[in-house]
Parts: sequence; C-alpha cells; structure tokens
Amino acid sequence: MNWIVLAVIAQFLNALVVLIDKHIVTDEKAIMRPFVYAYYTCVISGVWIVVYLLSLIPFLSEFHLPSLSNVLKPTLEVVALSFLAAYTFFTGLVSMFTALKESDASNVIPVVGATSAIASFGLGYLFLNTELSHNFTLGIILLSIGTFLVSRFHFSYKVALIAVHAGIFFALHYVAIKGLFIVTTFDNAFFWSRAAFMFYVLSLLLVPSFLEKIKKHSGTATRKTGYLILASKALAAVSTMLVLKATDLGDVAVVQALGGLQFVFILLLGIFFTSRPQKVPVGEVLHHDTILQKAVFVAVIALGFLVLFR
Repeated sequence: MNWIVLAVIAQFLNALVVLIDKHIVTDEKAIMRPFVYAYYTCVISGVWIVVYLLSLIPFLSEFHLPSLSNVLKPTLEVVALSFLAAYTFFTGLVSMFTALKESDASNVIPVVGATSAIASFGLGYLFLNTELSHNFTLGIILLSIGTFLVSRFHFSYKVALIAVHAGIFFALHYVAIKGLFIVTTFDNAFFWSRAAFMFYVLSLLLVPSFLEKIKKHSGTATRKTGYLILASKALAAVSTMLVLKATDLGDVAVVQALGGLQFVFILLLGIFFTSRPQKVPVGEVLHHDTILQKAVFVAVIALGFLVLFR
C-alpha cells in the first residue's frame, strides 16, 4: 500500500501550496495581484516542457520520461483542446486566487474542489462518455451540502460565486486535458498543452492594459515573493508526480478520493499557523466555534469525495 502513502503526501503538499498561494495574494509586501500571480503560475507550468530534453540524456532514458520523438505535428483538434486547457486553467486560477484574497483558504478550497468534482462528472458524462459511479447521487448531495455550509456561514455571496466560478473552470480544464489524452498520446498531449500555456500567457503581453498590470506588479514584488512562487510551484510539481505515480501503482478511484484529504490538511495547517502570530499569516484567527464549523463542512466534503470516487 505504498501508493496510498504517496497519495497522502501529495495532498499534504497540495495543502502547503494553497497556503503559500494564499500568503502571496494577500501579503501587502508581496503586492502580487491574482491576475499577475496566475500569469506567472502558467508561465512556470509551461516551462515544464523542458522535461522532454531530459529524455535525450542516455542514462535517463530508462526512466521512460516524455520524449520529443513522440511529439507529432498537432492537428486542429489538438491545438483547440490545448488552448482550451490553457484558457480554462488560467481563468480558474484568477478566480481561485481572487477568492483566496478575500477569504480563508480552508473556506475557499473545499468549495472549489467540490464544485470542480461535481462539474467534472457532469461534463465528463456529457462529452467524454464517462460512467457515473454507483454512489454518484449520494456523493453529489454530500458535496453540495458541504458547499452550502461553507457558503452559508463563512462566505459573502460575491466570494461564493467566485469560488464556484473557479471550480467550474477547473472542471472544464480537466475535461479539455482528458479530451487531449483521448485524441492523442500522453507525450504529445502534454507537450502541446504546455506549449499552449506558454503561447496563451505570453499573448496577454500584447494587450496594453494586461502588459501594464503585469509590469507594474512584477516590479513591486520582493525577492522573497519570487522565492515563495518558485517554492510553491516546485511543491506543486512534486505533488503532481506523486499523484501520477500513485495512480500508476494503485487504484485510480482511491487516489482521487484521497483528494478530500487536502481540505483536512488545509484546516489543520491553518489552525497551526494562525495560533502562532509570529508565523506567516495564512488565514483568519480561528475560534473554537469556527473550528467546529469548519471541521463539520470539511468532513462532509471529504466524505463526499470518498463516496463519489468509490
């Protein structure tokens, strides 16, 4: 069961990434706006295309890394799906970072995750012929109840809509990526999706208002912010690799269900950091009643994930 350990570690790293992201978009010294941070996140994600160069090193070829020899001239369908994946991911990031700027991570991420899971199943069923699980209805009900509890007690109407918007666009991103893997090979899909990330975000520089915003807020970012961004994306990359490895070694459904642990880790880490004022602030000050409410809705959503993916 070593693959379960890998999946759990991946969700812990995901929780750390979210809390770092929360700090970056809310820290007054960092002055990193959601749009600008999403821009750099996509740029760094696109840089992962260099992993293909590692396959050219003889002693690394045995690790079955993505290879340039498997990259083909893209069809119109591949190009369209790649840019759809880039656009939806960027839009989802902007909304998620905006919600994180306005509310606590332990409120935002469960709603984003629940919305994304519900929308992914619905869109997958409509466009990818994905089979619904036997417990689909119960899982959706639990996710919806958990989302309602968060929105009812911890959100403004505006932040709730932004978080739901982020979840919907992350679901669209998942469907676009899944569609890529259906119409072409993994190596080809990964290469052109990363290339689309780079082309899309760099094209934003052609829009004067976007360019001014990126230049303005990039110039005010501190060196510490730069290091935090790199640390966040490095952790996200390690987490992604651990999830893929766990999926390869074990049960796909269990790995997906363990995604609910991310919300639990965010809540626990939030409690840990906010109880220490001298540490990096990652959320609101938590009182006993607030902790109890958060524990309830996190448990409901985590259970919803477990039921939905089993």
